[in-house]
Amino acid sequence: MAAVLEGLRLRGYRGVTIEGIARQVMRARTSLYRRWPSKRHLVADAVVAELGAQPAPDTGSLRKDLKAAVGTLLTAFRGTMGKALPGLVADMALDPALARMIREKVLVARRRSIRAAFERAMARGESDRGFDIDVLIDMLTAPFYFRALFGHLPCTPATVNTVVDYVLSIVRPGRIGASAPRA
Repeated sequence: MAAVLEGLRLRGYRGVTIEGIARQVMRARTSLYRRWPSKRHLVADAVVAELGAQPAPDTGSLRKDLKAAVGTLLTAFRGTMGKALPGLVADMALDPALARMIREKVLVARRRSIRAAFERAMARGESDRGFDIDVLIDMLTAPFYFRALFGHLPCTPATVNTVVDYVLSIVRPGRIGASAPRA
């Protein structure tokens, strides 16, 4: 996985090849093909490994769950994934199969995990109901993707706290209807 991530950082998606990865890790291409049927599968698994599939553990606190979830983005985008993301996104635009695989293997699992955190919070009374959870997830994650793609501001631990605090200020009990639309 490290070899794939390094290849993405240095050469982008198009520059990563099974042959090149096999050579770098000193394995036969056939051994890689036994585990990953294509380069797309290998890249998707490397991205999942870097970001983690279940970012929002059940800590008993929505704030802690959300900080853990966006904290995985901070860690990933401050490292190799931050450098690889622009090229990977560009290649996803040209390769629908890659885009579909990344959405299915990375985004769906992560969004499901964060959705579960909001559902647990509603059950505990930490959050009102009636919000569009997909929009809340976008609000939590978009700043990290945006900053990694455009590089106009850094992703920092303070960004994690600020983003989580803004979202929590919207969903806190008794707030619904004050300024947030119902789903």
